[in-house]
Amino acid sequence: MSATVENRWHEAGLRYYAYSWYLRQRFGERIQKVSLDAKFTCPNVDGTVAKGGCTFCDNRSFSPSRREPIRDITDQLANGMTRLKRRYKVDKFIAYFQPATNTYAAVDKLRPLYEQSIDHEKVVGLSIGTRPDCVEPDVMDLLEEFAGRTYMTVEYGMQTIHDRSLDWMNRGHHHDATVDAIERSRGRGFQICLHVILGLPHESHADMMATAAEVARLNIDAVKIHNLYCVKNTKMADQVASGEVVLMERQEYISTLVDFLERIPANVLVERTIGDAPPDYFVGPSWCLDKSAVLRAIDDELVKRDTWQGKFCEVETA
Repeated sequence: MSATVENRWHEAGLRYYAYSWYLRQRFGERIQKVSLDAKFTCPNVDGTVAKGGCTFCDNRSFSPSRREPIRDITDQLANGMTRLKRRYKVDKFIAYFQPATNTYAAVDKLRPLYEQSIDHEKVVGLSIGTRPDCVEPDVMDLLEEFAGRTYMTVEYGMQTIHDRSLDWMNRGHHHDATVDAIERSRGRGFQICLHVILGLPHESHADMMATAAEVARLNIDAVKIHNLYCVKNTKMADQVASGEVVLMERQEYISTLVDFLERIPANVLVERTIGDAPPDYFVGPSWCLDKSAVLRAIDDELVKRDTWQGKFCEVETA
């Protein structure tokens, strides 16, 4: 499979398996995600496993829906589609339950929310962002059910394989929870996507490459990668201000990201390579606010090295 996939995106002039390209191949046109907010919380916010949420997290900074008054799912879809159509000239969408933990509820609450999101004629898929410690067996069965009805991705916030870093960010679980969730997700019809953060405090280059090797070993479908960035009103904002946390410089991130891509299989979709936040919420690093320039710099680095995703991957894929 990997050789076939690699040939296809290489023939398209790409150096990594870009999610936007994949969606266009699958659906025959550009597809955009519409962020939806179902008003969920997280177990490290409500005190179930921890309090205060992740050290770096303010949901408003990365989800458009949390920066607006909360509407029902149907209204959020309509408003999001209107905004995206105007910006991207796009006509088909993936309903994306993005902020907080979108499996952190009983099945009888989750089912109608997911139903509303896929009932719209312009929605061609469903994406659920969640934590690996929040997929109870009946919820996993529900995800499988919806995967039988539409294209679907479940995004697990792995962030890193290093438990000391997960403790630093107040995550409330360790890497074994991610491994468990992935194993229980296999064969259920949805794509498995992992979130990874590069540049966590006290993680060396070797530590980050160990996370890449684990992504390869886990045999998942997709990955979202971004730099550690800082937003206001978070614990990390104070740590950055005091100098306790130092954020990666632009070239260091680009170089590390390319190293990471080289070590993951060619058949793993790359959904994201850079993170940013609205200026009103943003602390730093300032370079990631110019997303287009960073994406060009990533492409330039790949070309300069004459390298590509999977070049140094040591895991064989079927």
